[in-house]
Amino acid sequence: MPCPSLEDAIYLDYAATAPLRAEALAAMEPYLMTGRAAACGQANPNSVHSAGRTAFRALEEARQMVAAALNARRPDEIIFTSGATEADNAAVAGMTFSAQRRKLDSGQKDFKAHVIVSAIEHDAVLCPAHHLAYQGYEVDFIEPTRAGFIEASALEALCKPNTVLVSVQAANSEVGSVQAVRQLADVAHAHGALFHTDATQALGKIPVDLRAWDCDAASFSAHKIGGPKGCGALYLRARTPMQPQALGGGQEGTKRSGTQDVCSIVGFAAAVQAAVAEQAQESARLMRLRDHIYANAANMDGVLPTVEVVPGSLDYLPNIVNLMVPGIESDSLVLRFDTLGIEVSGASACASNSLEPSHVLRAMGVATDDAQCELRASMGTDTTAADADAFLAALPRVIDWRP
Repeated sequence: MPCPSLEDAIYLDYAATAPLRAEALAAMEPYLMTGRAAACGQANPNSVHSAGRTAFRALEEARQMVAAALNARRPDEIIFTSGATEADNAAVAGMTFSAQRRKLDSGQKDFKAHVIVSAIEHDAVLCPAHHLAYQGYEVDFIEPTRAGFIEASALEALCKPNTVLVSVQAANSEVGSVQAVRQLADVAHAHGALFHTDATQALGKIPVDLRAWDCDAASFSAHKIGGPKGCGALYLRARTPMQPQALGGGQEGTKRSGTQDVCSIVGFAAAVQAAVAEQAQESARLMRLRDHIYANAANMDGVLPTVEVVPGSLDYLPNIVNLMVPGIESDSLVLRFDTLGIEVSGASACASNSLEPSHVLRAMGVATDDAQCELRASMGTDTTAADADAFLAALPRVIDWRP
């Protein structure tokens, strides 16, 4: 069924998903043929015949591209997944299970692993953490500051002798707060714990350097940077133990079984390479738009910036604006903007069908009534100054709505 025409719409929901980049499409096109001519590109990369070896070379070239762009130490530290959700689940559950097993095998029969995650994580981290708690593991959640930051002192206070894993996102998808990943990783390591970060929103918006971060694992998603949906990666530092969660043929170095989607993976690699190459210039451009929106929206009656973002601040992502419009629920705000041809969101798209207030804003201390009135505009490569002005012009109309 064809999609309705959206050519004239202003798209401000890049944090939910970014349109497919030209670089990704170009990389994928040779793998989108049909018939016998497609055999080499679409063969199983684990097959030993010529077509399989051709697909395997493309897979490994993509792995090298991603590893280089993220400054991983070795290409085999990149494990391709179906997306960041799978990568997050694999890291949180797999690293915890592995740590627990090692302790039990060493004779510590009463050991029970302790896991710490931030309270403002994406549900792809929070849900496996809650599942671990249901299974009897110790799980603690670090509360953020009102500005959306996880402080090293708060992490330090929660660490215990049995802490095996800490997971704190690199950047928040709703308010855009950028965490001090290296500082938090240092705290975790000082207590003998592994450190995982969900870097889904960070990639392409801030510098991502896996060696400088000194994290043990990191999650990424292709569609947040203009790659195809259904593809992502887990960075797992060499020799970091993790119990695989997808069992089967032993692909991806036994860490993630399942036949790899070479077409999507080469598109992902091309998107990563392009996003990292343009990150500095593009982030500076988007920051100017972010600051412009915040400065003007803050002067409008009925609009409250969720966080205080100083112009030029690097403490928040350059492409996210988060506002509250007390008295108007998020779904109404989104639908009113949609009627005016502007696509925005109320919170994380993965929880957009929920009538519950954002767990991120609630953890930050925002009142429930205000948290239900959240509005997020997120920008990307095709966003223009005219788009930002159109959003600002529409905001008073959305507030003073007359159907």
